[in-house]
Amino acid sequence: MKKILLLVLSAFTLTASAQRWVDAVDPMIGTADHGHVFVGANVPYGMVNVGPTQLETGWDWCSGYHYSGTQIVGFAHTHLSGTGCSDLGDVALMPAMGEVELSREGLASGFRHETEVVQPGYYQVVLDRSKILCQMTSTRRVGYHRYSWPKGSGNARIVVDLQNGVGDSPVSTRIMQMDQQTLVGYRVSRGWAAEQHVYFCIQFSKPMEGFLTDGQDAAYGQAIFAVGPGETIECKVALSPTSEMNAINNLAHEIPDWNFEAVRKAASDEWEKELSRVEAEFRTEREKRIFYTSMYHFMVAPQTWNDVNGDYRGADYQVHRSAKFENLTTWSLWDTYRAAHPLMTLIMPDRLPNLAQSMLAIAKERKGELPVWHLHGNETYCMVGCPAIPVMADLCLKGVKGFDYEEAYQAIRSSMLKPNRGKHYLEELGYLPYDGTEGETVAKNLEYFLAEWSAAQVAGLTGHKEDSVHFDAISRNYKKLFDPRVRCMRALSKDGRFRTAEGFNPGHQTGDYTEGNPWQYTWLVPHDVMGLVETLGGKDAFIGRLDSLFTADSDLGEHANPDITGLIGQYAHGNEPSHHTLYLYNYVGQPEKTQRMVRKVMDELYTDQPAGLCGNEDVGQMSAWYILSALGLYQVEPCGGRYQIGSPIVEKAVVHVGEGKTFTIVTHGGAKDKPCIKKMKLNGKNYTKTYLEYTDIMAGGLWEIWY
Repeated sequence: MKKILLLVLSAFTLTASAQRWVDAVDPMIGTADHGHVFVGANVPYGMVNVGPTQLETGWDWCSGYHYSGTQIVGFAHTHLSGTGCSDLGDVALMPAMGEVELSREGLASGFRHETEVVQPGYYQVVLDRSKILCQMTSTRRVGYHRYSWPKGSGNARIVVDLQNGVGDSPVSTRIMQMDQQTLVGYRVSRGWAAEQHVYFCIQFSKPMEGFLTDGQDAAYGQAIFAVGPGETIECKVALSPTSEMNAINNLAHEIPDWNFEAVRKAASDEWEKELSRVEAEFRTEREKRIFYTSMYHFMVAPQTWNDVNGDYRGADYQVHRSAKFENLTTWSLWDTYRAAHPLMTLIMPDRLPNLAQSMLAIAKERKGELPVWHLHGNETYCMVGCPAIPVMADLCLKGVKGFDYEEAYQAIRSSMLKPNRGKHYLEELGYLPYDGTEGETVAKNLEYFLAEWSAAQVAGLTGHKEDSVHFDAISRNYKKLFDPRVRCMRALSKDGRFRTAEGFNPGHQTGDYTEGNPWQYTWLVPHDVMGLVETLGGKDAFIGRLDSLFTADSDLGEHANPDITGLIGQYAHGNEPSHHTLYLYNYVGQPEKTQRMVRKVMDELYTDQPAGLCGNEDVGQMSAWYILSALGLYQVEPCGGRYQIGSPIVEKAVVHVGEGKTFTIVTHGGAKDKPCIKKMKLNGKNYTKTYLEYTDIMAGGLWEIWY
């Protein structure tokens, strides 16, 4: 009887386990093609992303890992996810048997995907060279490793590698032995981040037999152990952006004892809690895997960038302390302002004050300039525009609490008026000319214009009426970029002349555009869609032009950026400037076209395979687009909270919107071949608008859709 009861309980546990959202996540989605996602162990928004760094290098190894890679050089504690630039790969460990050559090639070992297990908060692999089983899990600031040696040896070792990052170079390193089980040190490097500081404390579960290094400023260290057959050594690696002592404190605070399985379970439980912010049911397991893997990828960043005592290294490279907020970094804002941040405002309102306070702290440290692409305390100035402005404006317009709106407005104003990155032309001419000091002026202008509009909204909200009028007037200057000869947005000279139209091809990228071409950038006016309709010649002309975008020849020309991927005609879903375009039909009375096209992209350009992303993940943006679209929503306007309605694929979704409220989405009769909505009800009443307001969603309630 007791045995039967145990079997029943075991079956119940398996059933309950199968219902966990983490079980639907496949972190290998996006590791092939150009997804560039992180592979390894982490917790949501953690400082530590611990996982394999591969021997191979190149654009598809921006995260340090690609599905086609064949050799691992170590297990580093920082990795990017989905970016188009390489960096990080700090503080790597590599277990070995016997003497090893201390070089990238000398440390490398083959591996097989069949030995990999990748789950939220856990990674394992067997190294072909030594047959060592490598397992790792993580807390917010600590990576926890477990290495199992198949054979006994008095010369087993764990190499500490500060030399081989991912696309950067060390400029100052140190590894120092504190006692028989503890090492401390730091790695200061130069790469995409001009001056990146990482301090560490490593603690082993077993005393070292010896420790080899070339000195305190060495880039390699070797911890030597005597191990028996099947013996396991665990090691904990805590990081800090400020000091070795804080790394020691972080370790003591987050993992004070030795219990790998408990830490692994805690990491999994933390992912489960975050993923359950949206409890969604789907018609297929494939859709469920894509959705919850998207949720997982979306929650990798922004990352924690402070110690447990509140210390952090600021954008001025100085150490600051804050007890009021958790400092954040890794802001891929040119990508994420479009969908990731509007998604955050719906499903994680509790995290928004930290987000706002971190941005305002960066603005103070950078003498009045909000972040552009902020990486581990560094401003990279990667990409164009002022993408933090629509993010901050969105928080203000949605009434998010926990920060001062006047302070936010002054940071927005200062960022917009700072005469760097070509912005002085906005005040002088109203646009950036192609014969000035800046390239890529079409892209820069359009991004600046939507930021100007966002600034105008906050200026109005905070009572700065003259500023509001000024910023709004500049935001309308996109109309000057429209060349009626070719019906595209084009570059202007200082005296208001377009480049020649001779030989113009709207599908070919030139130096006037950033990771895109005239076809794609013509639609980047999300702040004034109806004004764009008028500019293109009215409703019928707008619809015709938009229709032709999806049927145009997909030839991009020989100089096209590799980021322009996921093509449907000249629509490029693999890169962010196109992401709102499918929803523009809603504005001109043809929502069924939006519904068909959105469903087409979800069905065809996202899969549950390693090559499941049609472009760079871009730190959560590609996934956030899918999450919102699967729920039937997308915020086209840069800020303010009007979510356009698409074609939801969930059967039912309970969205936890904060304060104990839920917004429930239920669909009836939907299927792959039924993307068009026939009827909607909001809280039991017929609903005919093509959008939902932020306030409608955050109030909680029931939204029903019939196909």
